[in-house]
Amino acid sequence: MLALLHTSPVHVPVFDALRDEIRPGLELRHLVDEELLDRARRAGPDAVARKVRAVLRRAVADGARAVLCTCSTLGGVAEAGAAGAGVPVLRVDRPMAAAAVAAGPRVVVLAALESTLGPTVALIGEEARRAGRPARVRTRLVDGAWARFAAGDTEEYVRLVASAADAVTGADAIVLAQASMAPAGRLTTAAVPVLSSPRRGLAAAAEAARTGPPGPPRSCPGVSGAAAAG
Repeated sequence: MLALLHTSPVHVPVFDALRDEIRPGLELRHLVDEELLDRARRAGPDAVARKVRAVLRRAVADGARAVLCTCSTLGGVAEAGAAGAGVPVLRVDRPMAAAAVAAGPRVVVLAALESTLGPTVALIGEEARRAGRPARVRTRLVDGAWARFAAGDTEEYVRLVASAADAVTGADAIVLAQASMAPAGRLTTAAVPVLSSPRRGLAAAAEAARTGPPGPPRSCPGVSGAAAAG
């Protein structure tokens, strides 16, 4: 079983659909805690580190063989909790960052939340050093996008992100920093790769769950789907 830590319930059907394409039959356990992102935006990601570690421990206790954090703001905190979890803990955007570095040195990061920009830029830097490649990263906050997402207007949210990608110049790759931005990749007319995280991240996590250490017996056998993480 693969557990997924989300900070919005909108990700649940997205990752269920990707699972059906990438690894049919893989059991997913969705842990949704919107307050984690709210608090991280107010006080910084480290402010929720203890709670994230608690979520990871609970996921493992319920039988997770790996955990995927789908929130870019919290990705580094989740990865840092891997040592105490006993199973692989992955951030959804790391494979995307590696792909951006491979595409070329000029990377533009688009985000709807300012709190996502710093962690994403740092991650691209990590992957560039790992690959021994240069990376010159520019960032852009998509004006008005998060307000549309928070209001439930995902169509306009995605349109604003796609329009921002179309306006980018002088880039070898464009990174859509948040998983919720992925549909914009189908609308943009940008001439360079527009990279998103859900498919790459789930594929990596599914493989980690296949090869990772087995968790202990689950406290709630047979339960899958969305579960609120309090």
